[in-house]
Amino acid sequence: METSEKTRGVKRATAAGIIISVLTMIAIFKFTETHLTWKIIYELNPAYLSLAFISHFLFWILWAYRLKVLSSTLGNNISFSYAFQTSLASGFLAAITPSSAGGEPLRVKMLNDKGISVGASSAIVLAERLLDAIFFISSLPIMIFISDFTTKFGIYSGVVFTIFFFLFLGFLYFAFKEPENVEKLAVKIAKIVKRVIRSKKGERITTAITKELFFFREASVQLTTIPKSHIVFLFVITSLIWISEFLVPSAILLALKTHPHWRESIASQLFLVIISLAPITPGSSGIAEAGMLYFYSLFVGKEYLGSLVAIWRTITYHTNLFIGLLVNVKILKSRYLDR
Repeated sequence: METSEKTRGVKRATAAGIIISVLTMIAIFKFTETHLTWKIIYELNPAYLSLAFISHFLFWILWAYRLKVLSSTLGNNISFSYAFQTSLASGFLAAITPSSAGGEPLRVKMLNDKGISVGASSAIVLAERLLDAIFFISSLPIMIFISDFTTKFGIYSGVVFTIFFFLFLGFLYFAFKEPENVEKLAVKIAKIVKRVIRSKKGERITTAITKELFFFREASVQLTTIPKSHIVFLFVITSLIWISEFLVPSAILLALKTHPHWRESIASQLFLVIISLAPITPGSSGIAEAGMLYFYSLFVGKEYLGSLVAIWRTITYHTNLFIGLLVNVKILKSRYLDR
């Protein structure tokens, strides 16, 4: 009964994400359509369109490679194929949960399935997101300077993101700096758990949470002590991950036989990825499309906008849904049906 309810929930979330995305794209296409729009679509350059898909595929590969490297840093070796499978599966979850960063729990679960503690798995996934955040914060002012492309909304989003990032870092530092602080945090969590679950099960949950918090602290401390050269290498991988994804719109513009606007496009993608973290709709459907339209309308001709947004969202969102769904079905089949 519970499994059936979860399945229905996944189906509803998937349907909601697709419907919101498609309706938004239809509305955008309707408002940006000109007499040149269909001519442009019919004359798409297949080589550059393939390049856009390859660029997104490279995003998946690099993300999986970084996950493998981070895991091995903590002495937990996982195969590249498993890291790739984990990245694709969590990409599906991110596409059906609020915000674009909803796949983390599944990555933690799949790492835990390989014998890595929940605490250490959480530290690995958190390290991924911290690397991403550092890349966004450091790249945004550089790209604004290089491209001379700014919007009040984009700047405001970037500033808010940066403030929350440093507040979160401060919380992590003070909460996990000393073992005593972890104990205090565990006590507070225990009080909340015992209010909700008053049986012995509540005590077992509290004990498990406390243990994983210490595993998390241990793994986090270990990550902060890795050689600087290793940190630089991880940051280079992170940079390549996002650059490959940010080049997708420019490749699409080339496929549409217009100027790629490399610098303005990358700056816009930085603004967009920060905005899409807002937990409002499944996979940020609607928000991503509307944001894309807003930023790119400032430097791309109206006749290209509808096609650009539709193709970009198909490549970066709908393929995540489709491929991620296939991977999740394969995982479920191998674990439960093939036994």
